[in-house]
Amino acid sequence: MKYLKYIIPCISLMVAIASPSFAASVTSGQDDRVQWNKLGDLQLQSKPVDFAYSLDGSYAFILTTGNQILVYNQQGKLQGRIPVDAGVSAIDISPRGDFLYLIDSTANRLSMLSIDFVVDIDTADSPIKGKVDAPVTVAVFSDFECTYCKKILPVFEQVLKENPDSVKIAFKNFPLKMHEMAGPAALAALAAKEQGKFWEFHDQLFAEEKITDDSFNKIATKLGLNQDRFNEDMKSPLMFFKLNKDTAEATNLGITGTPTVFVNGKKLKQPTIDELQRLIAEELAKKL
Repeated sequence: MKYLKYIIPCISLMVAIASPSFAASVTSGQDDRVQWNKLGDLQLQSKPVDFAYSLDGSYAFILTTGNQILVYNQQGKLQGRIPVDAGVSAIDISPRGDFLYLIDSTANRLSMLSIDFVVDIDTADSPIKGKVDAPVTVAVFSDFECTYCKKILPVFEQVLKENPDSVKIAFKNFPLKMHEMAGPAALAALAAKEQGKFWEFHDQLFAEEKITDDSFNKIATKLGLNQDRFNEDMKSPLMFFKLNKDTAEATNLGITGTPTVFVNGKKLKQPTIDELQRLIAEELAKKL
């Protein structure tokens, strides 16, 4: 993983220029066949000792002489500081950016830290199941043609049953390009939401053996929706705007598959009831 040390500094400078945290520079030059352009600088709070970068380009980790690891996002914004022992002289990051390795040359020790990031997810206009004022939000980026999205539904139902006053589910659309009917299904579900029937429509879509163009009006009729309004809403620019907003947010968060679940902004790494309940308990403990 140390090859990251050589290929990433250039990339980090490329993303740096987008942030006001960086001082722009026009330094450039050429020597024989090598040409360079410095795109920006990040002014650190302490002298840098080592550097690591997640393969997905989301975060940079900078070990400093202040016995801290400074964590920056792609925009050059400081996300937090991780205190380390004085003997830590080198760091490295796992390919997915979820584990950080610390080398303590004084104590002859290699340590591994589990890394989690809390992200902001916009659920203001999302379909909500559960108490609206529940302190824990389980945000689910889902695809109506995704087999795994269907399989995880009982987990959410169990969580709501066990935490009726403290947990709510927020649905976020992220139709994958490989699924031809996932996009239209998302628009249909959003159209049903306009008539107060999102979750009923959601359940019927996942119950379909195969989603087709006929599925939407069939389900709408079964649920007693106003067909004319439903068909108009499905084609309205507002529904496309809402869908594109969800997919853009998913892309910005680096989401590539479904289901992707967050508990108060913390990503669920294992889609099991035990792990989900553990994260919920952690969040509730913070409220005490």
